[in-house]
Amino acid sequence: MEEWIANHAKPVIDSVFYSILGAVVLVLAFRVIQKMLPFSITKEIAEDQNTGLGVIVAAIILGLSMIISAAIRG
Repeated sequence: MEEWIANHAKPVIDSVFYSILGAVVLVLAFRVIQKMLPFSITKEIAEDQNTGLGVIVAAIILGLSMIISAAIRG
């Protein structure tokens, strides 16, 4: 039983670790993009109801997520 737990716990721990690492890298990359832009993304989307910018931001987040996922998988 202990051997089974040892064999199956490592992949679960690795998955949790890489999930957290990927989320941290995604947030950091998004913060860098926010700092580079000459306007406030939050203000444009929330106050000015700029749906076009919302779609672009969503595409950027999805793209970054796919890149991070591919980098972690190898």
